Order: sequence, then structure tokens, then C-alpha cells
Amino acid sequence: MAMSFALTHNDIKLRLVRMKDVKALEHALLANRAWLRPWEATNPYAPNAFDVRGMVRSLLRSADEQSGMPFVIEYQGKVVGQLNVANILHGSVSSCVLGYWVTAEVAGKGVTPTSVALVSDYLFKVLGLHRIEIDIRPENEPSLRVVQKLGFRYEGLKQRYIHINGAWRDHYVFALTHEEVPNGILNRWLRGEVPALIYPKLAE
Repeated sequence: MAMSFALTHNDIKLRLVRMKDVKALEHALLANRAWLRPWEATNPYAPNAFDVRGMVRSLLRSADEQSGMPFVIEYQGKVVGQLNVANILHGSVSSCVLGYWVTAEVAGKGVTPTSVALVSDYLFKVLGLHRIEIDIRPENEPSLRVVQKLGFRYEGLKQRYIHINGAWRDHYVFALTHEEVPNGILNRWLRGEVPALIYPKLAE
């Protein structure tokens, strides 16, 4: 996978993560602990260490094994988050799971939905995947707004699905298939053509 690979739209750029990104990611994560901690995955069977270098190494292994695509998100040239494509399967399944985070300073600026749309369009049009899934905690209102803006369908609830912030948490499931967005997710969103769908109520 070429390390120069990137996806761009206006001030937003996504490129594959590199080891040299460790310091920038550490700074972003530490400066946004209160913002991000409620949504961070934890390990129920071992101490949770703040090891960004180890995380990046693991993400690069997934890229080498072609089971993942780990991106950093840049806004106006500054690293402001990550978008990770995981569990990439080809053949009769042709699907993946997508997750993301951004710093508080760029929340509400369209960075996250643009990033999700850029990568999703690449996964459909270039990588040839058929289905993209995004799993979100019912309490995570900012992330829920992202999938609603882009028209990801609500598919159901996974009970106690991921260990996050010290406990097993329920997650809503959202997905899109290639046939639903023949002209691209980003184009559909920018043109105001996202269909009105029914979504679950936010958690109390």
C-alpha cells in the first residue's frame, strides 16, 4: 500500500498513518482526554496503557495484512483525528467496519462526515467492497449525527458489544451498501440528496 496514498476535499486530507505520526496523535489524544475518554475502547482483561506507538504499530500490521486501512485525518495541515477501516473481508462478504474520532476543536465543522464519505467512496469504488458498517454507542450524539447526515441506515442494536470506558456497552448498527449510493456518498451529501430515514432515539 503506497504511503503517499491520500484522499482530499477542500481543507480535509486523509492519509495512511505512519510511525512519525505518533507524537502528533499523542498530543491530540492527551489534549482531548475529557472529550474522547467516554468513547474509547478498553481491555477488560488487562491494564489499559496509553500506548500510541503500540497502537500505530498494530494498525500498520493490519494494513500489511490487508485487513485494515488506518488513516489520520488532517484539517488545514494539522492532525485532528483518525479514521480506521477494520475487519476488511473480500469475496462473498466484501465488507468492513469503520470507526473514527476527531478533536473537539474541529467538531461541527464537517470534518468527520466528509472524512467518512471520502473513505467510504474509496472503499466502494476502488477497493470494491459491498457493505460498510459503523457501530455507535446510543449515547454518542456527535457520532450519531454523522451517520444521519450521510444516510447510513439503522440496522439494529448489538447488546454489550464493545468494552468501552470500563464496561461492556450497547451499540447501534448502521450500514450502507454500494447499490444505495451509485453516485457516491460525498456527492449525495453535498447535493442535499440524502434520503430522510428513521433513526432510533438518543439514549437518555
